[in-house]
Amino acid sequence: MRKQTISSDTIARTIVLVLALVNQILAIEGKSAISFANSDIYQLVSLCWTIGASIAAWWKNNSFTCLACEADEWRKCRQQDRNQQADDAEKKG
Repeated sequence: MRKQTISSDTIARTIVLVLALVNQILAIEGKSAISFANSDIYQLVSLCWTIGASIAAWWKNNSFTCLACEADEWRKCRQQDRNQQADDAEKKG
């Protein structure tokens, strides 16, 4: 069996979430990370970005542990088996 690793998608979504949260904290503290926006627009955009990043980051299954990665692999194999069984049943008519 191959070694389970965290997917690049999970890492990317987590990084975006962390950046959004740091950006939100900076906005709450009154520090402007985006220098070209006025404060009201900046806070609204920052809030929307945080909400969007949070939803995108955790909408999918994020597997960080070896056990969770193995469960993902099991789920994929199980789904492939189901698809194969459905194809076989369809061919038999």
